[in-house]
Amino acid sequence: MAEIIPAILEKNFNEIKNKLTFLRGRAKTVQIDFCDGLYVPNQTWPFSSGGFNDYDFQKILNEEEGMPFWQEFDFEFDLMVENATENFDLYMKLGPKRMIFHLGAQKNAKEFEHFLDGLDMYIRDNVEIGIAFKPNEDLLVISRLANKVDFLQCMGIDRIGFQNQKFNRKVLENIKFLKTNIQGIVLSVDGGVTLENVEALLKAGADRIMVGSSIWKSPDPIGALQDFQSLV
Repeated sequence: MAEIIPAILEKNFNEIKNKLTFLRGRAKTVQIDFCDGLYVPNQTWPFSSGGFNDYDFQKILNEEEGMPFWQEFDFEFDLMVENATENFDLYMKLGPKRMIFHLGAQKNAKEFEHFLDGLDMYIRDNVEIGIAFKPNEDLLVISRLANKVDFLQCMGIDRIGFQNQKFNRKVLENIKFLKTNIQGIVLSVDGGVTLENVEALLKAGADRIMVGSSIWKSPDPIGALQDFQSLV
């Protein structure tokens, strides 16, 4: 069964907390977007407020507190950042259930493969690892890496790191290609999802649908979320 996952892209930790408060009891899994202003030109928490020295980030690293409502949510971290592999241990301290690396952010493909191959078995047993890619990135490269991760995230937009972007219909072809050529692959879709295109994504074979601005910019966010959830 497919899953609708609300996505949070915020510069302010309090706004993340506010949105998680709204989602309590309405969603189990939530995606938190990390943008460093380097790989993508946008910055979100904690990079918008001091990076790894951000006050709230440090409190979590020091185990003085956890992510808001960490007992209630499975967090999925979308790392639209440079040096994600080098800082992997820091992100792990935030308690993710899933971690997403962007193929385009990796400076050296071979080193990235070595990183994936070298992940501790405890991590592999407890945290799902995914690779995200833009609509026009090489699907043959993606297919070669697919057996090293738990899922793939097909980006539905070209300008990542921002919500409310134009949907690229090539993602539909990408989903069909990957589902046909990689047996058992789990596919997420992130970016540009609306009530007008979500059914086409599900029909193409998407397993998880990330929804951001279509919820948060709606005059009725609760109703919007329920509308998406009613389709899966």
